[in-house]
Amino acid sequence: MTAPNGRGLLHLAAAVDQEAPHDASAHVELARLAERGSLDFVTLGDTFARPGLDALAVLARVAPETTRIGLVPTVTTTHTEPFHVQAAVATLDWVSRGRAGWCIDVSTTEGEARLFGRRHAAPADALWHEAGQVAEVAARLWDSREGDAGTREGDRPDGLHRVDFAGDTFAVRGPSTVPRPPQGHPVRVVDATDRHARATAARYADVALVQGATPAHIGAVRAELHASALAHGRDPDELRVLAALAVDLGDGERAAERGHGGGGPRQTPQGPLYRGGPVDLAELITAWHETGTADGFHLTPVEPRRDLERLVNGTVALLQHRGLFRTFYPGSTLREHLGLARPANQYAVTGGTP
Repeated sequence: MTAPNGRGLLHLAAAVDQEAPHDASAHVELARLAERGSLDFVTLGDTFARPGLDALAVLARVAPETTRIGLVPTVTTTHTEPFHVQAAVATLDWVSRGRAGWCIDVSTTEGEARLFGRRHAAPADALWHEAGQVAEVAARLWDSREGDAGTREGDRPDGLHRVDFAGDTFAVRGPSTVPRPPQGHPVRVVDATDRHARATAARYADVALVQGATPAHIGAVRAELHASALAHGRDPDELRVLAALAVDLGDGERAAERGHGGGGPRQTPQGPLYRGGPVDLAELITAWHETGTADGFHLTPVEPRRDLERLVNGTVALLQHRGLFRTFYPGSTLREHLGLARPANQYAVTGGTP
């Protein structure tokens, strides 16, 4: 679909992170609010060092309490078994009936490495290379079962495939124990703000998040990602690039502070921050969208309940009125929200090893 400015409709997503909640109902409330605004998806962050509930498990709890919103937990590929990772993400896709994604991340700290009995953390480039291999083997495992193919080792009907993948740090035989997900491949999201992550994002991500305080910076990273995707044999149009901002809408319709608003967010040690009213945020989003800076925005509310409510009732409502954002979900899966095709099964296409 096309917006009045001739560009594609905006894609909007929001984080639903909260300070160490131990009750998933708080996340259910925020996800329902985001769904009321027809946002593409919500994200929930996670790290090995953060106390609290597992993000993937929390969003599995959110799934039956929502009907359309995409659900994207952070999944750290470092120190984890790729076979278990793909099974968990595929299960979320089944539980949500095709609304799952996973934000691929790595663990770079010595403290987190010691949690797993490892003395040293690997360099960031090596960890992101490994993350790319996890994304690759996950896709192969999701394709390893066609239709209703069985899973027993001694019973190998047509449509059941071994992947026999050998990475630099792991090997996976397959096939998967979980049926092929409803979306074929749940949506892969990578935060490409760090340059170490960009090669993996360009090669494997469906959605790349990029933090930046100016349209010029976001646009430059987007161009870099598209060029790298093309070099890997991908169609750059299959990669959605979202500008990632923290938003503080605490003073309602107050005009944006100097350094915010139409001039762009303010850079802080934690990343770019917009502080102002919902109307001025809509102006900023509209202006950046008109320049082709990004395909949309991923917004992190500073005060989760307050700011998400003002985002949905104020900013999103205004963007919908201008015809820049959807007023309802035309499909039921996250891939449909993002305008991404369901991948063909690589084994069914080739008839054998990809």
